[in-house]
Amino acid sequence: MAKLRTNHARQAKGSSGMIVKVGLFGAIIGGLYFVFNYFTGADLTPPDTGETYHAESYYLPSSTGQVIEYRDYVISYNEDHEQAEWVAYILTRENLEKPWNKRSDNFMPDSRVKTGSATPNDYRGSGYDRGHLVPAADMAYDAAAMEETFLMSNISPQSRNFNKGIWRELEELTRDWAKKFDELYVVTGPVLSQEPKGYIGENEVSVPTAYFKVLLDLAEPEQKGIGFIIPNQVSFEPLYDFVASIDQVEELTGIDFYPDLMPKELEQQLEGNYNLDLWQFSKQKYDKRIEQWNKE
Repeated sequence: MAKLRTNHARQAKGSSGMIVKVGLFGAIIGGLYFVFNYFTGADLTPPDTGETYHAESYYLPSSTGQVIEYRDYVISYNEDHEQAEWVAYILTRENLEKPWNKRSDNFMPDSRVKTGSATPNDYRGSGYDRGHLVPAADMAYDAAAMEETFLMSNISPQSRNFNKGIWRELEELTRDWAKKFDELYVVTGPVLSQEPKGYIGENEVSVPTAYFKVLLDLAEPEQKGIGFIIPNQVSFEPLYDFVASIDQVEELTGIDFYPDLMPKELEQQLEGNYNLDLWQFSKQKYDKRIEQWNKE
């Protein structure tokens, strides 16, 4: 998953050293494998288990499902609920400023889910939108990456005016913040720890009561994190009313979002607190949601 590599010179002091050490260790091991193979003729290639693990896994949350890596994002698929428990990726200004590819709307089952994913038919006539967890617009800089966002493993049942309204506002603001801060670590998902609102389709896809989004900016000197927990329904409240600390989102969902990304002291600081002054909200987007998006 080479495209998820990024310049970590901007990361927290202490964390970049850890990542460099991981890379050097991998290089040394790779060299030893080459030398041993060359002189002995032995084949030490690991068996193909169907799962891939890369150095980029340092930023992934804890998982109870099947972890699958796509072109530019990673998911953990929860079979019991027939959707991802989280999606994770790095959103950069560089990619967002590239020309956008045309949206395909080609929703399709995900063959990489071992137990079988939900299908577009599960959503037909349900009254719920096929809501993206990784927004297509976040991957619009690459046609193949954007196409993968239409896999049903990345889709979750969202109330129409939630999807078109406050969730859209948060997705657009996330892109604005990524452009402003240069790079964000993004984790998004449904709240599956609460009893679902119901189930849809032959595969009995759970309808979540709420969704979360967690954002982390490790660029110095203004390192910061913020979380959101938003009910799966139309909202007329300002987006900042749904802000939570990352610790609060972890407590609700049972997910440890950044277990290997930061030194523990920095993790406690950024996950336990948030400063709304560091995240600029948009009255223009809020007004547009109230006057237009909530009615679409």
